[in-house]
Amino acid sequence: MSQIPLLVCDDSGMARKQLIRSLPADWPFRITQAVNGIEGLEAIRQGDGQVVLLDLTMPELDGFGVLSQLREEGLAAEVIVVSGDVQDEAVRRAKALGARAFIKKPADPLQLAAALDDLGLTIELQATDDASPAAPEMPQVSFRDAFREVSNVAMGRAAELLGRVLGVFIKLPIPNVNILEVGELHMTLADAQNDRQLSAICQGYIGGGIAGEALLIFHDSEIEDIARLLHARNDENSHLEMQLDLASIIIGACLNGLSEQLNINLSQGHPMVLGQHCPIDDLIRINQRRWKRTLAVEISYSLEELDVHFDLLLLFTEDSVPRLREILDFMLD
Repeated sequence: MSQIPLLVCDDSGMARKQLIRSLPADWPFRITQAVNGIEGLEAIRQGDGQVVLLDLTMPELDGFGVLSQLREEGLAAEVIVVSGDVQDEAVRRAKALGARAFIKKPADPLQLAAALDDLGLTIELQATDDASPAAPEMPQVSFRDAFREVSNVAMGRAAELLGRVLGVFIKLPIPNVNILEVGELHMTLADAQNDRQLSAICQGYIGGGIAGEALLIFHDSEIEDIARLLHARNDENSHLEMQLDLASIIIGACLNGLSEQLNINLSQGHPMVLGQHCPIDDLIRINQRRWKRTLAVEISYSLEELDVHFDLLLLFTEDSVPRLREILDFMLD
């Protein structure tokens, strides 16, 4: 039987599992998996990636780097990008580097089938017999991996909206997901501060057995740069209003992305100021009773070609974790 070598290149086991399950059942794929761009390139060089389903946000080498290297080496691969980074500029750059299609995460099976069909491989399929290829090995997915992938998709939705508001390209990180004690949270925020003054906006959320607080941290030295992007007035009141508006945009879009994927309704409170122009020790001292043991998602949005970034922390209560595990287990089964 003539099988089509297909590579699924994504650092998330949950994303790879979802993609493999979404593939058309009647296509005879021989599936290989890679967890970063370096592994993915090596698999393509070895002939395991005639078709590639490629993530953009990965460690070691991201999807843009993979596409650039494919072009530089003249490697033959039909690439379909499947990404949580859905900014118009991300789509444009991926296609300019040779991607044949772009599908937002989580991939819709019908869109994936249509993109595969557009590759022009159907003639080869008609020549195959009725035997089925061996079932691919499914990746093992931990709670941390699954929740990181859900957060990654939500993060991308927020970045797309933020990029449109600011008129810039947002560079996305890989979300960091950990269970933190208050002391560890202190260290995390101290790393974010890096000896600079901070302002922070907090917004609570609750629903479906899940509750927590989102914390958006601004570095004071960057506020004027953001104000210029938004053509805002350069005064204290205008800066505060701008931070509250941006917090509502970023936190709201991220929580909506989580709600959609987890199939719950997270009601959001009003953004409120936690600290202005204060060192991190004061911020922790003021709020340490609110944050005990927590599931923390750390996301740092950077603005391309500008020394500006926003640190977003999603802090879920300890009681939320069993419910989140239940939802994610259902999504994976």
